[in-house]
Amino acid sequence: MPEFDYRQKARSAALIVLFFVAWELFCLISGMSDLVLPRPSQVFVTLVEKFPILWPHILQTLATTMIGFVLGVGLGVVLGAVIGVSKTAYDTAYPLLVGFSSIPKVAVVPIFVLWFGSGSVPAVLTALSICFFPIVVNIATGLATTEPELEDVLKALGASKFDILWNVGLPRTMPFFFASLKVAISYAFVGAVLSETVASNRGIGNVMMTASSNFNVPLVFAGLFVLAGLGVALYVIFSVIEGRVTGWATRKNDMVAT
Repeated sequence: MPEFDYRQKARSAALIVLFFVAWELFCLISGMSDLVLPRPSQVFVTLVEKFPILWPHILQTLATTMIGFVLGVGLGVVLGAVIGVSKTAYDTAYPLLVGFSSIPKVAVVPIFVLWFGSGSVPAVLTALSICFFPIVVNIATGLATTEPELEDVLKALGASKFDILWNVGLPRTMPFFFASLKVAISYAFVGAVLSETVASNRGIGNVMMTASSNFNVPLVFAGLFVLAGLGVALYVIFSVIEGRVTGWATRKNDMVAT
C-alpha cells in the first residue's frame, strides 16, 4: 500500500540520518582525532570544497567502472548461457571460473600493469575480472533450473534447442540476471578503485591514495562517500529496471507486517 511505503521510506531515511548524527556526536564527545575518524560534517565540507578537483576523477572512475562492467556483463552472459545449457561446458569451465574468482584481484593488477602499462586499461580489466563471475553463476543457474517437463513439452511441439533457450530459458533467467547485476556493479567499483590505487594517476582510487599519504583523512572519506553514492545510484537504477522488466516474477504480498 502506498501509504505504508511512504512511512517505511521515512523510517529508513530517519535511521540513516540517525547513523550520521550518532557518528558526529561520537567524534565530538570522544574528541576523536581527524587523523583517525573525521566527523561527517568535515567530510561533507571537504567534499564540497574539493568537488571541482574531484569531478574529473569521478568521471574517470565512473567511465572505467562502467566499461569494465559492460564488458563483464557481456562475457558473463555468454559464458553463463554456454555453461547453463551444456553439461560438458559446466564440468570444464566451472572449476576454472571458481579457481579464477578465488584469486585475490590485488594479485592480478600487477600482471595487467605488466601487460598493458599503467592507466585506464588495468582498471577496466580489473573491474571486468571481478564482476563477471556473479553474472556467469546466475545466468547458468537460471538456465539450469528450467523445468525438464516444460522442455519436453516444447520439444514435442517441434521447438528447437535455440527456441527453448530464447523463448523460455533466457526469460526465466531475468530475475537471476538482474540480481547479479546489482552485485556485479558493486564489485566493478571495487576492482576499478583497487587498480587506480596501484596503477593509475587518475580516478577516485588515486585521489584516496594520495590523500592518505598526505594524512588528509577527510578527503579519503570524501572519496569513500563518492564511491558509496555512485554505487547506490547505480543499484537503484538497476532495481527500477528490474521492477519493470521482471515484475511478473515478483510476488506481491498485500499482508505487510508493520
